[in-house]
Amino acid sequence: MTRITRPADGPATVSGMASLRDLEQEAWSGFLRTHDRLWRQLAAGLAELNVSMAEYSVLALLDNAGTAGLRMSDLAEQRLMSTGGFTRLADRLVSRNLIERRQSEVDARSYEAVITSAGRALMRKARRRHHEDLRSLFFGHLDDDQLRFLARIWRDLD
Repeated sequence: MTRITRPADGPATVSGMASLRDLEQEAWSGFLRTHDRLWRQLAAGLAELNVSMAEYSVLALLDNAGTAGLRMSDLAEQRLMSTGGFTRLADRLVSRNLIERRQSEVDARSYEAVITSAGRALMRKARRRHHEDLRSLFFGHLDDDQLRFLARIWRDLD
């Protein structure tokens, strides 16, 4: 028989294992539902330009890096991807002429990625679409006080 107890000063326990309080469960479930919905809608907007969310993220990083580019290993780390997974993603972008790989001038054992002019042109369109979608799906539903509060939450969790 499962026994649930809820002490006044802490989370409920199920046979000695802590479970989430109702407010914690509501906050977590809301975050997951909202993340999933937004991710799918943002991905659909970029898909119309033949860009995945992962590709957009890499192109944005490289666009911000300018002509210096970024080391492939640093890109993989910033994208929280394995080196092999990132290499496959980079291969797709190279084959579409959106990025170039070049040997590092600093460390001949490593490679850097640089966005191409075609990549920059696609990135301008993708960024415009992504920002429009972010405003209509997310930012447009929050006022500045709510945005400041949300930004503070992300800083606190970082």
